Amino acid sequence: MDNETIILLVGGFSAVFGTAAWVGLMAAPAWQSYSTLWQRLAGVFLSLYALAAFIVVGIALGAVVIWFWDRVST
Repeated sequence: MDNETIILLVGGFSAVFGTAAWVGLMAAPAWQSYSTLWQRLAGVFLSLYALAAFIVVGIALGAVVIWFWDRVST
C-alpha cells in the first residue's frame, strides 16, 4: 500500500467516525431536547456551528504540528 492510499484511508475513516461522533454526541441530543419540528431542526442546525468550531480547531492544531514538525522530529 502506498502513502497516498494510506492518507486517503485515514481521511475517509476520520470523516466517517467524525460524522458518527457528531450525530451521536451533538445532533441526537439536540434533536431530542425539543418537541416541535422547527425547534428540532434549529437545534441540529446550531450544532453545526459547534462542529465547524471543532473542525477549525483541528485544522489549526494540524497546521501547528506541520509548522513545527522539523523542530519536533529532530
